[in-house]
Amino acid sequence: MALAKKKRRGQEEESKKELLLPNPEEGTMLCVIIKLLGADHVLLRCQDGVERKARIKGSMRRRVWMREGDIVLAAPWDFKPDRADIIHRYTRDEVKRLVEMGLVPEELLEIAEEYS
Repeated sequence: MALAKKKRRGQEEESKKELLLPNPEEGTMLCVIIKLLGADHVLLRCQDGVERKARIKGSMRRRVWMREGDIVLAAPWDFKPDRADIIHRYTRDEVKRLVEMGLVPEELLEIAEEYS
């Protein structure tokens, strides 16, 4: 007798959500997590080729787990351009959709594969 498989709570809702896109007008860009620094801070390699120290947004801290090689959406600070805030972590399916749309540069994908 096979047991019924439990559904995860947010599984269906997650696939229906709108995809957050990088918007240069708002100052957001795609980045790859290079290193986890601890205390909710990570080191990112961004689309523009700059390495930034970033912090994980408060609403994501215990809900969204980050790993090296993950592609994230980050917003660099205006007053200190070598720092940023992480706004969103993309799932594998979302990264595939971004690649299909042509928004992820090959360099970022290579870096993500290198660190994951």
